[in-house]
Amino acid sequence: MNVVNSDGTVAKALSVLDQVTAMGRPVRMRELLETSEFPKPTLYRLLQTLTSQRMLSYDKDQQTYAPGIRLVSLAHSAWSQASLAPIAAPYISALGERLREAIHLAQIDNGQVVFVDKRQASSRFATLARTGQVAPAYCTGVGKAILAHLEPEAQAQALQQQAFLKYTDATHTSTETLVRELEQIRAEGIAFDREEHEAGIISIAAPILTDAGRVVGAVSIATATHRHTLDGLNAFRPDLLDCATRIGAEAQSWQSPSVPS
Repeated sequence: MNVVNSDGTVAKALSVLDQVTAMGRPVRMRELLETSEFPKPTLYRLLQTLTSQRMLSYDKDQQTYAPGIRLVSLAHSAWSQASLAPIAAPYISALGERLREAIHLAQIDNGQVVFVDKRQASSRFATLARTGQVAPAYCTGVGKAILAHLEPEAQAQALQQQAFLKYTDATHTSTETLVRELEQIRAEGIAFDREEHEAGIISIAAPILTDAGRVVGAVSIATATHRHTLDGLNAFRPDLLDCATRIGAEAQSWQSPSVPS
């Protein structure tokens, strides 16, 4: 992708790419211009560059831009090389089939949780999390499980990146209250989401650790409050910890690109 020069064109192009993909549908240039940080000539030039590199596709009839086929190839490569998903797939599949609950696999990137895989074993309820989605770390079970097991310097950096928006009445709104819970999570090896991100959705999560104690991700069992209580989730603890341990053992030689060592 030949878009690199001294004025930071790569960052600008990626910003436009993010803007297009965030729309969730084909979008016209005038729509992009309404919220773009760039003037019209710059935005047009960046769109042309991204289109020529197949990062975006352009429909001449509709005059709309959409994510390009090259992104599919890059996403596949990232999924297979930079995520735990291929390693963890058989273990989270087995866990989902056994428990008939939603299983989430996540990593952390720039202080935020990235859901890299999911198993929705039951159609009776659904969580908002989906593969590729980014979510806050401070109010998700998987996020707190990872934060609690980061090395002090990495944890401090990640905590600075939390927005502490209040999603529900149970959401942490300060570093102080979160840190107290993280200390408990690190001691117990288990984190809970107490309807902190989604009302009506709770989860129990465990960190995925290598033998050296390096956290590379987390796995959770998520369910609805009309199906289980928080205390009831404890029944899943042995299966969850076994799953996380097995994934961690498989990930010994895998180097996480997202979590500082």
